[in-house]
Amino acid sequence: MHSEILTQPGYTSAAVTDAPTRELFPGIRQRPLWREPSGAHAQVLEMDPGTSWPHRDIHEPGPEEVYVVAGIFNDGARDYPAGTFLHAPAGSWHVPATATGCTLFVFYPEG
Repeated sequence: MHSEILTQPGYTSAAVTDAPTRELFPGIRQRPLWREPSGAHAQVLEMDPGTSWPHRDIHEPGPEEVYVVAGIFNDGARDYPAGTFLHAPAGSWHVPATATGCTLFVFYPEG
C-alpha cells in the first residue's frame, strides 16, 4: 500500500539539501522546493544572523504562509521563535529580519 501512495500522479518530494541555493540579498538564501504551473510554490529561506530585507516585502499576488523552522524571525515589528506559523494576507507587507539567524519554510498558495 505504501508504494501505491508514492506512485500517485503529482506526488512529489524534495530534500532541502538537494535544492539549488540562490542568494537573494547578502546573507539571505532561497532554496526552491516545489512549483506548480498555476504559480503556487514552496521554498526554504535561510537568513544569516544580523540580516534583513533591504526593502518592504509586499505579498502579491496572493498571501504568504511562513513557518519558522529554526532561529528567531522578525517581521519588522516583533520576533517569532521556531515553531511559529505566520499568515500574511495578499497586499500586506513586512520587512524580514533576524538578529540570531533563522530558517523559514515559505509557501505561496497563489504564486
